[in-house]
Amino acid sequence: MTLFLFFSHALTQSQIEDAQQNLAVTEIRNLPQDLQERWSQVPPDLTNLEAFGKPLWDWLRQEASPEDYILIQGDFGMSYATVQLAFELELQPIYATTRRESVEVQQADGSVRKTNRFAHVQFRPYHSHL
Repeated sequence: MTLFLFFSHALTQSQIEDAQQNLAVTEIRNLPQDLQERWSQVPPDLTNLEAFGKPLWDWLRQEASPEDYILIQGDFGMSYATVQLAFELELQPIYATTRRESVEVQQADGSVRKTNRFAHVQFRPYHSHL
């Protein structure tokens, strides 16, 4: 089973292990560099994403097989459209869930420094309808 990454970050070791153990993933596929840059930098001024997304979606159509997983996280509009395509292609669209631990520390100058630590919990499937 292959996991395709439509995701702007590198997977953590915990995520890789989860995919292998709980999803039976044997291969993880990143987008080619030019498509990764496209996925990671969706222009905010576009009113329609169809032309912008076409190279990404064409690549997915060529590379993926039914039942493969696709991790989709990023720009909301691109993610939504890609999830819809994943269902059409009979792929299994998923997203990563995390637990956030937030610590706020009062600084000497009166400001507050906030740090967040994110820990992978699981992959959750998108649903076509509830």
